Amino acid sequence: MIGHFLANSAFLSSSNVLGQLISSSLVAYGFARMRFGGRDVIFMLLLSTMMLPGHVTLIPLYVTYRDLGWLDSFKPLIVPNFLGSSFYIFLLRQFFLGLPLELDDAAKIDGCNAFDIYWRIILPLAKPALATIAIFCFISNWNSFFEPLLYLHSLEKMTVAVGLRFFKSYHDVEFGPLMAGSTLSVLPIVVVFFFAEKQFIQGIALTGIKG
Repeated sequence: MIGHFLANSAFLSSSNVLGQLISSSLVAYGFARMRFGGRDVIFMLLLSTMMLPGHVTLIPLYVTYRDLGWLDSFKPLIVPNFLGSSFYIFLLRQFFLGLPLELDDAAKIDGCNAFDIYWRIILPLAKPALATIAIFCFISNWNSFFEPLLYLHSLEKMTVAVGLRFFKSYHDVEFGPLMAGSTLSVLPIVVVFFFAEKQFIQGIALTGIKG
């Protein structure tokens, strides 16, 4: 059963990392490299959402997902991550602002449009920042407990964080199996950080150097 929980967590975490990297980088690119009316005002409104506690929107979101028929499925845990995160957008925007605008001008002379600049120039240069976002997002989703507990009802769909809690309840705290499961749940985070440590440290150091 622990293997099933690990597989569910791996699927959710990897899907959410992909969604955040795509959506947050696109929005951050728009705020950092494109000029349009009200850009700074919209960005400030985006940042203001970071001050809104998640518990404030908990009931409206639950009712919305219930009406959509998404309860007891992975959709409430995956779809919102394809809409971006204000924190990740902020980090990526700050990194994109540190890249010379001359790169965009040179690409336009070569015939690149806005998406080509984003895909072929900005993203390859932003690997450290993207790695930082990926690690943050992976750890956040891997350790997530409240949302899976709220939206998932079937035991076979539980993530490892929730599954260990149910395992503890059902088996009257068998510390040997519980500690073994806890160790297995920590290993993926250690492995991810070990392989992405260099990019992670570089991304933290470079993000936010320009306002």
